[in-house]
Amino acid sequence: MDLLRFTTAGSVDDGKSTLIGRLLYDSKSIFEDQLEAIEESSRKKGDENVNLALLTDGLKAEREQGITIDVAYRYFATPKRKFIIADTPGHLQYTRNMVTGASTANLAIILIDARKGVIEQTKRHSFIANLLRIQHVVVAVNKMDLVDYSQEVYDTIIADFKSFASRLDNIVDITPIPISALDGDNIVEKSSNMAWFEGSSLLYHLENVYVGGDENHIQARFPVQWVIRPQSDRFHDFRGFAGRVAGGVFKPGDNVTVMPSGFSTKVKAIHQDEHQIEEAFAPQSVAFTLEDDIDISRGDMIVKANSPPQQSQDLDAMICWFSNTNLNPRGRFIIKHTSKEAKAIVTDISYKVDINTLRKNEDTSSFSLNEIGRVKIRTASPITFDSYNNNRHTGSFILIDPGTNETVAAGMIA
Repeated sequence: MDLLRFTTAGSVDDGKSTLIGRLLYDSKSIFEDQLEAIEESSRKKGDENVNLALLTDGLKAEREQGITIDVAYRYFATPKRKFIIADTPGHLQYTRNMVTGASTANLAIILIDARKGVIEQTKRHSFIANLLRIQHVVVAVNKMDLVDYSQEVYDTIIADFKSFASRLDNIVDITPIPISALDGDNIVEKSSNMAWFEGSSLLYHLENVYVGGDENHIQARFPVQWVIRPQSDRFHDFRGFAGRVAGGVFKPGDNVTVMPSGFSTKVKAIHQDEHQIEEAFAPQSVAFTLEDDIDISRGDMIVKANSPPQQSQDLDAMICWFSNTNLNPRGRFIIKHTSKEAKAIVTDISYKVDINTLRKNEDTSSFSLNEIGRVKIRTASPITFDSYNNNRHTGSFILIDPGTNETVAAGMIA
């Protein structure tokens, strides 16, 4: 049974948490004690109906304000598929949390309030989904009950969204569905209130949508996380290199190169748990032993000799800025890329993207909270990388403020 990771996105009060609650409730994925707890919470708050949003909004501040702040992950399964949901916040100031939740998703559900139509946050989240290379998008027009299930309103919203999305190059599959998360229309079962809609329910689509693997199984990449030296009689001379395969397939006997040193050797054996295996592929966590004794440490990368990655101290990348403190040129940071950390400096801000028009504003000298654009970065030591479009793992990074240890940006290498 395969696994689908998906995220919800949209503006505040578009009904993202209620949608997930309804999905869990109608698919019978809630335990009785959970249901009793949210029924009790709903009664205490004076809600007319059971507030299904409480299933994912667990923080005290979230329940007090009736909004989502942090990213909430929920797991559920049907006979056809397993799912991991990332419920992300809609407020502008929590866009960074939305980026975090969407970074591992295969599919995004973009919620649109039927009364408001396509707004700036809709465009922002769609642009971020495109930037993160999420190819499958469900446009869920919610609160159809508040516009009398009008097909005309629905058609207008979908036309507006598709006009905007036509300029996004990574989104290849857009599936529009009119829903009412509060009443359950078109969530698990088809709704009789919208007989004019000829598509499937949301759950049916999630169960059956084909999502190709995100992993790059061609270019072999293995960032080293840990050097294993047991210091025991049983494994007296054992020297293994542990990590998670970030791309491609490795087998014993493969010719490999260690980056950034450039030394070549062969894979002697591949270990998983206490067993040796015949091959390792993404995203398995394994340990390699090599034929030759080479100086390898955390942050190095083992790659196949016939498909080397790029290596440079100069990076050209798209970033989303997370910090309340503005980014200015010559800002100094720590870059964390796969298992490697290095000092870095932003040498130039190329442009910012206007979310509404997708135009590039090159007349800019700083980034403020939640702004997205392109920058040039110089690192103190060489980084071994691929473009984000080729490999999500080796093409992404974060920037950390060395003074506060705060993650200030997430980046995708061009």
